[in-house]
Amino acid sequence: MSGLTAGAYLSLYGHEVLLFEQFSHIGGVTATITQDGYSWDLGPMLVEGLAPHEKLGQICQELGIDIENSLTLTREERGQSFLSYNLNSPEEYEGPYWRRERLKKIYPSESKGLDEYYDLHDSIMKLMHHGNQIPFQKGTALLKTKLQMLFTFLKVKKYKDWSAQQLMDYLFKDEELKTVFLGILADMVVKPSEFSALGVPIFNPEGVYDKRIPIENKRKGFKYPTYNYIKNGCGELVKLFADFIKSHGGKIHINSKITKILMGNGECNGVQLENGESIDADIVLTSGEPQQTFFNLIGKEHLTEDLIHHIGNILYEESVLMVHVGTSIDFQKYQKKALVYYYRTADIEGAIDKMRNGINHGGKDGFLIYNLSMHSPEMAPPGKHAVTIYTVVPHKLRDGDWTVQREDLADQLLLEAEKVLPGLYESIETKWIITPDDFKKRLNVTRHSFGGIPPIMGQKNLPYETPVKNLFFIGQFSESGAGVFGTAMGGRKVALKILKGKKHKTVKTEHGETSHGF
Repeated sequence: MSGLTAGAYLSLYGHEVLLFEQFSHIGGVTATITQDGYSWDLGPMLVEGLAPHEKLGQICQELGIDIENSLTLTREERGQSFLSYNLNSPEEYEGPYWRRERLKKIYPSESKGLDEYYDLHDSIMKLMHHGNQIPFQKGTALLKTKLQMLFTFLKVKKYKDWSAQQLMDYLFKDEELKTVFLGILADMVVKPSEFSALGVPIFNPEGVYDKRIPIENKRKGFKYPTYNYIKNGCGELVKLFADFIKSHGGKIHINSKITKILMGNGECNGVQLENGESIDADIVLTSGEPQQTFFNLIGKEHLTEDLIHHIGNILYEESVLMVHVGTSIDFQKYQKKALVYYYRTADIEGAIDKMRNGINHGGKDGFLIYNLSMHSPEMAPPGKHAVTIYTVVPHKLRDGDWTVQREDLADQLLLEAEKVLPGLYESIETKWIITPDDFKKRLNVTRHSFGGIPPIMGQKNLPYETPVKNLFFIGQFSESGAGVFGTAMGGRKVALKILKGKKHKTVKTEHGETSHGF
């Protein structure tokens, strides 16, 4: 999405844009895969940021992409399942703070801590809401938003240097209650002791646990982030941006692996393809695994010692094991939501430590189940169902090999999932296993990291600007961080940096006329 977004902006304002993708499909992990009449999302599931007040939604407005009439979006929620209980939205709506009240009943002695947590939650939601507006504002509107953010930040300033673990230990005593808010960190393979306290509500917005919560909280002065399924998969979003680029003269080349970024006179001036062809370019934007990109495609001789040291000391996220299945059974009677996270340990810190040491839990520490057919029945043959089971795993096993043991390790995960979906294993009609080794081949990386660089306090992603003139670094390892809207914002920011100071014609879009001097 970073390259597609940058390409969209640059093509809109008259640049000749060429995109090269080494794989047979564009989109990276923001893609939809198909087999035997079934389709599954490869990466993102509930997509954040598509509403008009959010970053990806505003990108589309800025470009003139009519996302509302181009994609079928279904606002949805996710469920949580713990060892002792499930935390799913009630059948009758109980307001935006039903989880707080439910947890008070389960943990009556934790009521004070829950109240304090939800005060923090609302302040962070307000900061997020204002932060979504800042990149698209100027003048007095921008100044007003920044002042509002400053005032709100003062309310939570005391937590700014705390870790997530410190916050939970300060608020709560029960370990399973802490997991309600810390469990999602396992998805990023980051330890609670490494993660910022202020980030906990960001990854636990109440709006993701109940789709009936109004987007706008008028009393508190913020809008919740929204989460949507895209009908027929995330590949529809990729296609939307790709079609936009091509409609503005851009060209997209698949099966076109770049083996070298070309230099001359101290600056970048093009790329070389695997077939030996050289492509001249005034500006190159590159994404991918840092070591392969900077050390192999560019070369250390063009880098600063600081950048070489930075790249060499990055702590990467771990990988995932995905098992996509086509099944003859409708499992809605066992799982009423399309997406449920199953947490099977309260020791998130220890579970992540094991993964980083190459120990595979086989689903025993947790997994998620995603029933795509609940929102897009077209992704399976009539009467059939497309389901994904996945969990975070070590990118490299301490004992064993992902390629050799793929079937056995996938079966381990399926058998854990069968404990909540009885009859799953025998009902499977087709199966597509994706291991860390498979991701390496698909993404052309030497070390797979599903979410790039984990959001560890003190660890920085790589800057957009490189030591090489006319060469920019984008994608999940860059300043933007990972995620669909995050990488898209990074692509936008770099595109605007390139366009800055240039004169551009006024461009007519469906949202009116816009002329950027940036």
